[in-house]
Amino acid sequence: MVLAESIVAAGKLDYIQGRRPAVPCILCAIVGRDRRVRRLLVHEGSAFLVCLNLYPYNPGHLMAFPRRHLEDLRELRAGEVLALDRTVRLCLDVLDRVYRPAGYNIGWNLGRPAGASIAHMHQHVIPRYDHELGVMDLIGGKRVIVEDPGRSQRRIARAFRALAGQVPRAAARTRRAT
Repeated sequence: MVLAESIVAAGKLDYIQGRRPAVPCILCAIVGRDRRVRRLLVHEGSAFLVCLNLYPYNPGHLMAFPRRHLEDLRELRAGEVLALDRTVRLCLDVLDRVYRPAGYNIGWNLGRPAGASIAHMHQHVIPRYDHELGVMDLIGGKRVIVEDPGRSQRRIARAFRALAGQVPRAAARTRRAT
């Protein structure tokens, strides 16, 4: 586990220090299928894509982002806001199916001072588990990721394919109740 932690930390440090693929925007490169970037793509919708975070906080750490390059969520068109909502709800259903987490962190890092290392806006969906390490453990460098991102990608992509055409669970429950 310590070896895996060191490998993940070293890769993230290189990324933070600017040693990245020579593309103007990592997420635009994913949209454009540029071979210079590792895609880790698990779902493509008409307006939004979902990929795994290359340096995840937990197994299943996803990022949902628009096909078009935007840097601020206020630039989203009304239809894109709805598409993003559907995409994030689908992410939750997929992660529930694959990992059964106890909870989620869902959020944005807009601007470098807020922690954004990619200017292209993206929403993080991070599964959280009972008895996992806390924030102080993260800061102290004690984080251990227990699943290879490639394995996560295969598992999650399969669940997206299975669930993408279905009605989200919350909507299905509401319809049954009426």
